[in-house]
Order: sequence, then C-alpha cells, then structure tokens
Amino acid sequence: MNYDDFLNTKICVAEESGFDVKDEEISEALKPHQREAVKWACKGGRRALFEKFGLGKTIQELEYCRLVLKHNGGRALLILPLGVRQEFTHDAVELLHIDPPQYVRNKKEIEETSADICMTNYERVRDGDIDPQKFTCVCLDEAAVLRSFGSKTYQTFLPKFKGIKYKLVATATPDPNEYKEIIHYAGYLEVMDTGQALTRFFKRDSTKANNLTLYPHKEDEFWLWVSSWALFLSTPSDLGFDDAGYNLPKMDIRYHKLKSDIVQTVDRRTGQLGIEMDVAQGLASAAKEKRNSLDARIEKMKEIVNSNPDDHFILWHDLEDERRAIKKALPEAVEIYGTQDLDIREKNVIDFANGKIRLLATKKEISGQGCNFQKYCHRAIFVGIDYKFNDFIQAIHRIYRFLQTKQVIIDIIYTENEKSVLDELLAKWQRFEYQSKKMSELVRKNGISTKTIIEKMQRSKGVERVQVKGANYTAVLNDCVIETQRMESDSVDLIHTSIPFSNHYEYTPSYNDFGHNSGNETFFEQMDYLTPELLRILKPGRVAAIHVKNRVMFGNATGDGMPTIDPFREMTVFHYIKHGFKYMGEIVVLTDVVRENNQTYRLGWTEQCKDGTKMGVGCPEYVLLFRKLPTDKTKAYADKPVVKTKEEYSRAQWQLDAHSFYRSSGDRLLSKDEIIKMPIDKLQKVYKQYSVSNIYDFSSHVEMTNQLDKEGRLPATFMIMQPASWSDFIWDDINRMRTLNTTQSQRNQNLHVCPLQLDIVERIINRYSNEGELVLDPFGGLMTVPLTAIKMNRKGYGIELNADYFRDGVGYLKQFEEQQEQLSLFDFFKET
Repeated sequence: MNYDDFLNTKICVAEESGFDVKDEEISEALKPHQREAVKWACKGGRRALFEKFGLGKTIQELEYCRLVLKHNGGRALLILPLGVRQEFTHDAVELLHIDPPQYVRNKKEIEETSADICMTNYERVRDGDIDPQKFTCVCLDEAAVLRSFGSKTYQTFLPKFKGIKYKLVATATPDPNEYKEIIHYAGYLEVMDTGQALTRFFKRDSTKANNLTLYPHKEDEFWLWVSSWALFLSTPSDLGFDDAGYNLPKMDIRYHKLKSDIVQTVDRRTGQLGIEMDVAQGLASAAKEKRNSLDARIEKMKEIVNSNPDDHFILWHDLEDERRAIKKALPEAVEIYGTQDLDIREKNVIDFANGKIRLLATKKEISGQGCNFQKYCHRAIFVGIDYKFNDFIQAIHRIYRFLQTKQVIIDIIYTENEKSVLDELLAKWQRFEYQSKKMSELVRKNGISTKTIIEKMQRSKGVERVQVKGANYTAVLNDCVIETQRMESDSVDLIHTSIPFSNHYEYTPSYNDFGHNSGNETFFEQMDYLTPELLRILKPGRVAAIHVKNRVMFGNATGDGMPTIDPFREMTVFHYIKHGFKYMGEIVVLTDVVRENNQTYRLGWTEQCKDGTKMGVGCPEYVLLFRKLPTDKTKAYADKPVVKTKEEYSRAQWQLDAHSFYRSSGDRLLSKDEIIKMPIDKLQKVYKQYSVSNIYDFSSHVEMTNQLDKEGRLPATFMIMQPASWSDFIWDDINRMRTLNTTQSQRNQNLHVCPLQLDIVERIINRYSNEGELVLDPFGGLMTVPLTAIKMNRKGYGIELNADYFRDGVGYLKQFEEQQEQLSLFDFFKET
C-alpha cells in the first residue's frame, strides 16, 4: 500500500455489513420514504432511524426484521418501552399482514414460543435473563434510553448486544446538540468505539479534564460520518418524496399561569424571616411547589375539560397525588399507572387510541413514548411541568404527529414560581427544533448514499505546497511524508521535533494530519511512511531528538472508570528502532505534578486519601535520542562530528547536558490565535511591545483588530490596540484595565498537549549540531526549532501541515531575520 492508499483508509464511514433489498421484496404497505429507509437499513446492517414523530418507525422496524429473517433466518427481538407493544401488534397484523410479534418476559417464554419476532421491554433485558445473542437481529424502539453513557442500561446493553450482525435503533428525539448522545448510539451499533469517536472528533481542553467540544474543522466530517449510519428524517421530502398528508397545522399552545402562595422562610441561624419568590430552582423545591399548587392546578384542568365537552383529552401528570386528584375531579377519566396490570393498561391505551375513552390520565414516563393518539385526540393538558424535556416533547408528539387532521391544542398549567422551569423547557424546545431542521438540511444536501458521502469526505485530503525561504531558513507548508520524500539523502545534520501524540489532537481537517488516526496502531502505521525518510535524509552518525509524553487515557473513554497511562513513549522507542535508528537514551523533562492534576484530575489529594490504589504518578516529558549509524563503525564517530572546544563547552555544561534530567522554564512561542484570546490587559501591554519593536503595518493592525471584533473582544469604550509611541514625550503606558478579571479568558486557550520549550530546543541544538548546519523539524508548528536554529547560527528547515501555524511560524522567522523580536509565552507575564 502506498502513502496515498493509506490516507484513503482514514476516510471514516460506517461499514455496510448487510444485504441489498429488491423493490419487489418490500411490503406495499410501506410509503415511499419508509421503503427507502428500510432498504438503507438492511444494506447497512447496523443502523439508526432518527425520524420525526409519525413517519412510521414502527412499521419500518417490523419490515426490517422481516427482511433480515428472510435473508438470514433465525429470529428477531424488538425491545420496547412499557405500554407500546399494541402499536407493533397492530402494524404487523393490520398493515404488513404477518403474524403478530409475541411478547416475552424471560428466557423460558422465548424457548416456548414459535414466533419469528419477539417483543419485550428494556427492563427485562437489562435486569432479566433474556439473551439478545440468541437472535439474528434486534431493534431498540425509542432508543433514547441509551443517551447516558454512565447509565445502567447503556453499560449493560453494550456487552450484551456486542457482535450481533443486525442492529437497529429508532427514536424521534436524539438531541443533535448533545454530541455524546450521538456517539453513544454509534458505540452500541459498533460503528465506532465511543472513546475513539471522542478522540477523533472532539478537542480536549488542556486546562480542564473532560471538557470536550467538537473540533470546528471537524464539524462537517462529523456529520457526514453520522449520516453514513444514522438517518435524520423530518419529512418525506428530505428524501425527495411528496409531503402530502404530512403537513401539520401550527400548534396552539396555551399557557395558564397560576398565582403562587407567598411562602415565609426562617433562617435557622439568625431567626430572620424571608419570602420565597422562586422556589423552582431545584428538583426538591420544584416538587414542593407542585404539592402546594395541586388544588389550583386540578381546578384549572377541570375548567378546561368542562369547557370543551366534545373534545378528547390526554391529561399528563407526574405525581401519584395528581393522578388521584384528577380522578376525584373528573371521575370519567381512565387512569394508567405503574402498578396497574399490564393487560388493563394496554386495553386502556388501545381504547383511548380508538376513541372509546374521552379522558386519559397518565404519566409521561409511562405513555409518553410510542403511543399514537392522534386519530381521535387533539387536546393535551400538562397538569404540571418539570425539567425533563425529552419526556415533555415525547408527550406532546403523541397527538401532534403526522396524520393528525385537527389543530393540536396544548394547555400548560404552571405557577408563577415555576416560570424558570417553563423558560428552560421552551429554550430546549427551540434548540431542538433548530437542530432538527439543520439535520434535515444535511440529509437533503448529502443524501444517504455511502458512495456520495465518501466522495465528499475525500475532498479533505491533500494540501497545496507552499515554500518560503529566507537567508537561513526554509519553511514549507506540506505533508511531512511527501516533503521529506523530495529531500536529498544525507542532507540534514539534526532532526529535532515533537511528534503528534497518536490521536490525542488533530490540527487540521486534512486526512494527511498525523493526529487524524483512530489510535496508536494507525498512527504508527502512518509514521512508517515518515520515519524511513527521516533516516534516509539524516547524515550518517547524526541524531534525531524526538520529544514525546505518555498519554493519559480517561476512564470515561476507556470504560475503566479511572485514568490510566498509555505508554506512548515506549511505543515510539520501538518504532524508531524498527526503522533502523539506534536508541541512545532519553532526557526526562520534569513537570509540575500540581499543574498536571489541574489538567487531568487524576492525581487529586482528596482521591488519594479516599483510596490510594487509584493513584499513579505525574507524567514527565521526554526527549528520546536516536542516532543514524556512521559509515565507519570502528570508532563510531559521525561522518562529520559535532565538535566543541573545551573553552566554549565547559565541564559544568557537559555535566548538566549529560544528566538524564532536564528542567525547563516552559517558555515557548505564541500563535496569533492565542494572542487574540489573551486577557485584554495583557494584550494591551504586549501589543504595545509588538508595535514598538516592529515596522508598523496598517493593514496588519486593522486585520488583527477586526479579528478581535469577530471574537466579540473589541471593547466599544476604549482602544485596546493603539499604536505604541517611540517617543518618550508621549505617554502610552497608562493601565486602564487593572481591575478586570482575566482568568476565565485564559482558560479558553487551546494548546498543544506539551509544546516544545525554547530552552530545551536550544540545549539540543547546541549539543548535537555545529554552527552553519541544517536542523530539521518535520512537525514544525510555530517553527520553534527552525527559529531557534537560526538564532544559534544554524540553518532551519520546518515542515507544517496547518496553514495557520505555518503562517504564524513564517512570521516569526521573517521577524528574526529583520532583527525584530518574537512574542513568547513569558512576555505575557513580565511586569509592566
């Protein structure tokens, strides 16, 4: 496999492990959009249907099962929330004209039934003896129960369902804002390991553990990847079909705000009286408010129902006290509750769905999923509200769903003190609708063809080469594998670099990025194309100094429940040895264990006191030393030795250099992005320094200020980046920002996991090269190594794939050759 072939293997789409379905094989009962969705799911094998309410997920799940069994034999298992099995029975018998699925409670009932398709609920699989591995295919209906990584259901279902070839999940309410929820579905479907997906698509805040956000440059790829295994569908027209019968009228939402009783409070310490004005700021206080307002809410509900004697109503409530009060106020109402016999519950649901019951009182958690009440009911009353948006939106869409013929009216009863609860629900609702629309646009734009998705993702491969040369430096924007292949053999005197740390960070949207790998195995596979080139271009007898650090693997990604250490350093050693380098030892760069704990939360004093067995040690950084063998091995001197006189290289310095432990000041270069994000008072000071020490460039000044404005960091009340004066007669050092809090702004910096420090680079260059020689960094970044090399009278060569880093690095190199100053980290902490 050549390098380009390897890069193509990085294109991330879900594997198609199923089978092709002919049009004539699909039941005529399915509508066009349903037929396409089932064909897509069968071909994929393990897929997700994220379809809006009323698009017919039930019949699609049944048809998927039928077709899988037709092609593969065996039996199918449908796993459902409590109270929705009647919907599957109806669609199987009345629409598909197949035998009804058999409801089973345990392993014994499965063995005794002859049904091809079995049904059960989540609790019986999670807590009982039902073994999913006995089935050819499994479907999870209303699969939003998997949204929480740490939940008992999720942790139980992953191993129980692992390896099943045909798996389908279906829900109308995946929250596209909750990226982790999306990848939990991918983990269950075995599309991609959850930890791998976290690392591949999400950036880690190096100053705060577990603070993960989607890489901005990975957003398109992330959603293309999701589109390869999940179908987001809002209307049939998303797939190019007619929306006739699926256009719903605007919902009529009616809010009924009740007065809250003034509640006096007494401070136990002082005896002072107080008044609770908003008691709905937490679960306990919200429950208390609901109890206090019960009578008023029931009275309002009764008033609404009695004012509309011809309408059918579903009365949503949360508390048993509410259920009993509803029954007392409206004896006609039929109840559904948790301890009720399942057969009675099912009959009540069916009778209400068929219009035989006018009033149904039930909880959202019992009847809020899977039930279709739109045929005879277009009214719903929320007797009370809470914070659970998923339950809330599901309950609304029991009647506001496709095939509803009347305008839906939703009555929401709440108290003055519950305004914050209502506001939160409505904010989540607005966000949900926005994201659902966004996902529909993606489907319309990209379609559901895996071939099309792959073609779109291939566009992020490659980079247009750019070279900038100075008197003593060469900087190249390119893939370092491709660039080193162009270089002459035995042409580099020293290689010094900090290699990417496997898949820990990604710096560009390009598949050429070494950080764009699924894990250590594929990372070192890509390194297999680079390292032989480094050996070839390095002069005989010379050194490659490779900066690395072991990686912290977080428990939420590995499933271990605690942080562990990935021995990346050791892997790097064996990798370079494999390719012909000779290992000369390592330099340990000591680090601050307290600072590391602030970044990883894995070495906490409190946790040590609770259980010392969880505690490891801090991770130092390392500079690994490798040598290319000289031509003459009798004395092993390099073909061109690095020579120093004892006058210029003292015994004292030799002792420090020869020691295996180095200390570093930590100073390093800064990117423009970091400068923009710096606290405003620091930024004023540094821009003044920059302005004095550089030739003034008006267009650059405007561009930098524009960038600050785009980031929302350009104050309207004072000038933050005024040109600094070269004259002592003009005062420009008055500090107007001394009182502003800048700590939070600094936390927004997104830094390399351990960038090369300037003083470490200086020591390596001084020790392993002569003046006038060429020093190469194949992962140039901000060009720290080439810059340090030319400062020390060497020649620098840097290769970088990230265009922003390359541009900033070239700026540093040009500034130095013009005898100007470069901004480093410590410049921001010098005293004014």
